[in-house]
Amino acid sequence: MSAVRSHRYSVPEADLEEFLARRRSLIATVRKGHPGLTRTVLIRLDDDTYTDTWHWESAEQLGAALAALPTFPEAPLTMSLTKDATALNGLLVDEH
Repeated sequence: MSAVRSHRYSVPEADLEEFLARRRSLIATVRKGHPGLTRTVLIRLDDDTYTDTWHWESAEQLGAALAALPTFPEAPLTMSLTKDATALNGLLVDEH
């Protein structure tokens, strides 16, 4: 069963381009070591916050990537540009 990690945060408009560049670099680094990352989706919501959902082939692959998080220098650099960040993990139940 595929798994997701969903983040919600805000990014100051002045930092958005830098954030997007850092996010792309982080995604590329994660995929090199953890090819189970199948896709990522970043959505700007009406309240100017973002949801950032990362889809994984399995919960085990997601768990392995989370355990390796300290080895990704891009992670703290990317998240340092966000405010009020939260994250939730889940399993995909239905998709059409």
